[in-house]
Amino acid sequence: MQKKIIRIFIVLTITFIIVVFFVGLSKDKTYDTKDLVGQKVSEFQIDHFIDNKKISEKDFKRNGFTLINFWASWCAPCKDEHPYLLKLRDEKNLKIIGVNFKDKKSNAQKFLNDLGNPYTEVATDKLGKHSVMFGIYGIPESLLVDKDLIVIKKFVGPILKNDYRLIKNIIEKK
Repeated sequence: MQKKIIRIFIVLTITFIIVVFFVGLSKDKTYDTKDLVGQKVSEFQIDHFIDNKKISEKDFKRNGFTLINFWASWCAPCKDEHPYLLKLRDEKNLKIIGVNFKDKKSNAQKFLNDLGNPYTEVATDKLGKHSVMFGIYGIPESLLVDKDLIVIKKFVGPILKNDYRLIKNIIEKK
């Protein structure tokens, strides 16, 4: 009787493991943030880079558009996009929030001092936890948000010439 119970237990355990394995294989493992466009930015608070204050979604409502740019000093493509961010800094209807991602403060400050600071505000995400909330899984990435906190466009990779033109067209139309 005891052997029969042990056999049943073993068969049930193996069956359970096989079912869990195949269910796991059938799930889509692709991390996709395409549904982020058109969604409203949820409430958040992230530490300011220099000042002892928080940056929140409320700061985005003060202007027509906000470009949230996730960057780091150790990121080579971030240097490629930097000249275009500097050009966008002069747009009247656009505020640029830079989120320094998993970086040393001294390195980030040197990066901005050497290349120029295109950001209206700079936040810091030392552990990368806040960036995940925005669907960020690599840098550089940027989100263009309107005054109603709706994500208009997500840019994966550096903002280059075509992206720069697209952002200008979007913010000039409204």
